[in-house]
Amino acid sequence: MKVKIKRALISVYDKTGIADFAKALSDMAVEIISSGGTAKTIESAGVKVRYIQEWTGFPEMLGHRVVTLHPKVHGAILALRDDPEHQADMEKYGIEPVDLVCVGLYPFEQAIAKPGCSLDDAVEMIDIGGPTMVRSAAKNHKFVTVITDASQYALILEEMRANDGCTTFETRQRLAHAAFCLTAHYDTVINTYLAEQIGEEFPDRLTLSYRKSENPLRYGENPHQRAAFYISPSAKDEPCIGRARLISGKSISYNNYFDANGALELIKEFDSPAVAIIKHANPAGCAVDDDLVEAYRKAYFGDVNACMGGIIAVNRPVTDELARAITETYQRWGKPAGAGGFFAEIIIAPSFEPEAVEIIRAKEGWGKDVRLLEVGEFTKNRNKEKYLKYVVGGLLVQDRDTLGLNEDNWKIVSRRQPSEKEMEDMRFAWLICKHVKSNAIVLAKDKVLLGAGAGQMSRVNSARLAAQIARAYGGGGVVDTNGCVLASDAFFPFPDSLDWAVDVGATAVIQPGGAKKDDEVIARADELDLAMIFTGTRHFNH
Repeated sequence: MKVKIKRALISVYDKTGIADFAKALSDMAVEIISSGGTAKTIESAGVKVRYIQEWTGFPEMLGHRVVTLHPKVHGAILALRDDPEHQADMEKYGIEPVDLVCVGLYPFEQAIAKPGCSLDDAVEMIDIGGPTMVRSAAKNHKFVTVITDASQYALILEEMRANDGCTTFETRQRLAHAAFCLTAHYDTVINTYLAEQIGEEFPDRLTLSYRKSENPLRYGENPHQRAAFYISPSAKDEPCIGRARLISGKSISYNNYFDANGALELIKEFDSPAVAIIKHANPAGCAVDDDLVEAYRKAYFGDVNACMGGIIAVNRPVTDELARAITETYQRWGKPAGAGGFFAEIIIAPSFEPEAVEIIRAKEGWGKDVRLLEVGEFTKNRNKEKYLKYVVGGLLVQDRDTLGLNEDNWKIVSRRQPSEKEMEDMRFAWLICKHVKSNAIVLAKDKVLLGAGAGQMSRVNSARLAAQIARAYGGGGVVDTNGCVLASDAFFPFPDSLDWAVDVGATAVIQPGGAKKDDEVIARADELDLAMIFTGTRHFNH
């Protein structure tokens, strides 16, 4: 059903483009009703405006807090044109129907983001009349066109010109949906802000508002699952996947996003130059070195088979030298036994030197496909966004695990004291272990990941797996396993994992402690001459 636009009510905070829009409506014989700054802006363009207070017969009051909150305004918007009772009321009270409502809300979200914004400042930027008009118009979209964003001006004008001043029901319905999305987001931002003001981290009713990414996903985790990526408002607060910029390569997939997030969160743990290679959300390789190319080489040899098709994350800008190293992996270091042709799905970094991008894109076979993601300069501040995990019928909500090396809580429980070299490696291993799926065991030496056991049902099997990987690749031109350290994300329920640690060459162990058999575990560590630290902190990562 088409509805002709004869009368428009316009009230916007951001006046950009509104004068031209109003003039175009006026040129199509649409009566313009407005107030305050919006009316003045439209008038200055030579467009005749009917002021709301003249239209309603009631003045603005309370310092412009009450302008459009009037029965004549909402009766004009909400009236059903095909309902005799509604029409009788309109005639009785002298209400003239409004066919188009154009509203731009007070920018509450932008206001509270400004340094020094007080509670009083924030409250004054809570729009009341605007959302009320938007909701009224969106509810009555059978007859009323609602505009909530300047990007919609051209769409409406084009449709009106093509339809003798009318809009179609399909367009009005899409705009109504956009309007309710906007008011829901607006209320969510206010709700979140007020919750922060009173220190309420887990409110009785959780409201979320995410913006759909412009990057379409072909499918989800598997081809039969549909998917989309939504970006959190807090993405602006720190380097993260939500604000990553694709500067080259194919579009990003569902699994790419998940794995890239894991890679980025791991690499953010390190202050020194570091490289991590992630496969299926787990670290396949990771190393720290003052020489970024050397860090990449060491990370690659963590598990050369698993690194194929992995996600490479770097906490420094990608230089042309590093780009050459990545694209010339086999030429430089030879093809490891059992490994297929090397390629990367994603390279993620704070930035890429222009020459580095061209070097990667020129790589025959996969260079033009590899996704290059820029996330901007790394910062220490972490946003307070909660970590959400979906279960059928609900959400589990918790704090993000942003705890790093809380060494004040560490306790040496073994007879032998760890050396400074062992301490450095245990710090490195502990940070990696936090990002390995539980049950997690990590073997490391010289700030190089030698092997990780992830996601096993028993901790001893994780230890076996880590040892197997370390033996297979730990000597691949990097380091051998003798003198390595072992990290465990949770306590050892039994001492048996320590035997696997010693068997692979470990001399020190870091773990949370807290098991019923801690005394037995410590005794076994002393028998094996292992240095052992209890961190007092668990890092399960399911």
